[in-house]
Amino acid sequence: MRVITAVGALFAFIELLYMVMVLAGANAGNGFFIFIQALAKPLALFWPGLFPVSDPNLAVILDYGLAAAFWVILAGVIARFAAR
Repeated sequence: MRVITAVGALFAFIELLYMVMVLAGANAGNGFFIFIQALAKPLALFWPGLFPVSDPNLAVILDYGLAAAFWVILAGVIARFAAR
């Protein structure tokens, strides 16, 4: 159970870290940024572009914030079923 919850929290953390880095204007050429981006984009699954908005900052918040919430909720549901 704890492992499942930890993996979900790790995925959510990666999404949130990427979101904060983009919103803060991190250097897109930096190696750490590229590494986090390479992890965050596939983990976002189907969320990017689901809600088309004109504000790029709001788009990042929706795309990666919803993906982070998704991972936390999914890990919680799976952990509850595994505990039974």
